[in-house]
Amino acid sequence: MSNKNTLDTLEGTTTVGITCTDGVVFASERRASMGNLVAHKVAEKIFKIDDHIAATIAGSVADAQSLMKVISAEVSLYKMRNGENISIESASALAANILHSSPLYVQTLLGGVDENGASIYSLDPAGGMIKDSFISTGSGSTFSYGVLEDRVKEGINVEEGVDVAIRAIRAAMERDTYSGNGILVATVDSEKGFEMLSKDIIEAKLKEIS
Repeated sequence: MSNKNTLDTLEGTTTVGITCTDGVVFASERRASMGNLVAHKVAEKIFKIDDHIAATIAGSVADAQSLMKVISAEVSLYKMRNGENISIESASALAANILHSSPLYVQTLLGGVDENGASIYSLDPAGGMIKDSFISTGSGSTFSYGVLEDRVKEGINVEEGVDVAIRAIRAAMERDTYSGNGILVATVDSEKGFEMLSKDIIEAKLKEIS
């Protein structure tokens, strides 16, 4: 894969993360692009790191999959050694250190719920780490941010966050040529932990908000 295609893949996707009062919501579309080519139509861009942590990826597939495996392994090792779950901030710092020591063509949103509540961090390819209440990455983020800025309110809960996330991804899919082929949504809360929403639930919600 040429450098140009790698960079196009890095930019060509849309992911969204929303911090809610009772958890976090992640959403993405499913198109994997390589330049002007739609390389895959069922790309998995949301990963379960642990029961209380999830992450999204935008970028080189190989780099992203490698990073997710390393983070998942390190989080599991932490739990084994310390007998408790790693905090979201510590897991994000761990991922940032990995990226800083060996930059990868991937942008990641990592978040979940711990004893301090719900939080989401954005990680850039060189290991930069920023916490925010809502974040979007990828080429469709301009369109997603229009929805997020308008609809994410203080005190939003996970159920409301799911609707906003779906609206944000749908807006990107309608205007960004690199985004499309369906929507993935996952939530993390203190009661159920990580949960990936079914295709039927997402389609029903799309009809409701149409």
